[in-house]
Amino acid sequence: MHDQPPTSGTPGTSDASGTPGTPGTSDAPGTSDAPGVSGTPGTPGTSDAPGTPGASGTPTAPELFTWEFATDPYPAYAWLREHAPVHRTRLPSGVEAWLVTRYGDAKQALADQRLSKNPAHHDEPAHAKGKTGIPGERKAELMTHLLNIDPPDHTRLRRLVSKAFTPRTVAQFAPRVQELTDQLIDAFAAKGEADLIHDFAFPLPIYAICDLLGVPREDQDDFRDWAGMMIRHGGGPRGGVARSVKKMRNYLAELIHKKRESPGDDLISRLIEASDHGEHLTENEAAAMAFILLFAGFETTVNLIGNGVYALLRNPEQRERLQASLDAGETSLLETGVEELLRYDGPVEMATWRFATEPLTLGGQDIAAGDPVLVVLAAADRDPERFDGPDTLDLGRRDNQHLGYGHGIHYCLGAPLARLEGQTALATLLRRLPDLRLAVEPDDLRWRGGLIMRGLRTLPVEFAPPR
Repeated sequence: MHDQPPTSGTPGTSDASGTPGTPGTSDAPGTSDAPGVSGTPGTPGTSDAPGTPGASGTPTAPELFTWEFATDPYPAYAWLREHAPVHRTRLPSGVEAWLVTRYGDAKQALADQRLSKNPAHHDEPAHAKGKTGIPGERKAELMTHLLNIDPPDHTRLRRLVSKAFTPRTVAQFAPRVQELTDQLIDAFAAKGEADLIHDFAFPLPIYAICDLLGVPREDQDDFRDWAGMMIRHGGGPRGGVARSVKKMRNYLAELIHKKRESPGDDLISRLIEASDHGEHLTENEAAAMAFILLFAGFETTVNLIGNGVYALLRNPEQRERLQASLDAGETSLLETGVEELLRYDGPVEMATWRFATEPLTLGGQDIAAGDPVLVVLAAADRDPERFDGPDTLDLGRRDNQHLGYGHGIHYCLGAPLARLEGQTALATLLRRLPDLRLAVEPDDLRWRGGLIMRGLRTLPVEFAPPR
């Protein structure tokens, strides 16, 4: 995850700024710095289709943030990369921001310390106030999390949780992830059909991150309900998400109190212990940290699994290649394959919000102090200047330094957990349901609206029930 919450619909997180919807966000498990709820499709950001001549005879910018764009944004991003790689546009929320679409510029922006994560640096007009973050986080006193802060506070807070997401620590969690994966498949395998988002991709990371944080099993369905509210409302009215945030905040305050009296072997207990032993972690910071790990730590993984399975079903030769490799007991193609799925159609479309702290130039454009900047990870990861055949899915791609989990100090903290969940989910599905196929036409599928996250609303599949 990058230091960013999901925003438009499903688990995961990375340097994203929007509202829930990864394993994907950055400083949070499975997320990336991507924007979320503030960009509801249906309201054009610019105009005309890619390459359509305007009145002057020159091509005009493509229409952004429509439902057609949400279904396939890549042609519009290709146009922007070529003609307006750093492009100022009005988002559906009314906020004006710069979109960064080329790989080189994106990598520079993600690491540029003049671009702050702190919303206090936004020179926002009155009509844009409160539209660049997670709905309800300000009122719930949950602003002091990794997606909203810079060093030195960011360094201090990230250090407190980083040990929970090292590859070595995450590997110890692998048996639990496999157990959850098998239990979820067991629940629908005999039916011969399923909605892989609702029945599988969504609950897997929710239950996994709840276990990691120390949310009691009997309370985890409440978190599933709140996360479902984030997904359902991630690309629309912010009120539904704000209500879920309030409920989650109230629960976390009570849970922190209980764990202070009776700590366990979990991440929330370790955050409280650090708070009580001189690490200067306030109760609000502990609650905000737990909140963002839950909030942002599930949607990226939901979308990684959903988008990944869909890409494999639409590219049968690559799916057969992976299936044959798994049948032979190999893991190398699975590992490179998940990285390629993150690049090809990743869970985080844009990194979460950044704000210029001083005037700067990016991609030849002058950006004023206070301007919001959104790094379009989906566009950068299809840049032909960086990737050969960027629109082709190649599970064996080796030179694959994608930006799906961000870059720099906000690189997705939960990336190792997200990779584990993605690899386990895909390998187990292909092993147990080898004839998995779409149950609807691709044109019948709908993608969630929003800025930060990219994911399917549903993914109906069919298969022969295992004996």
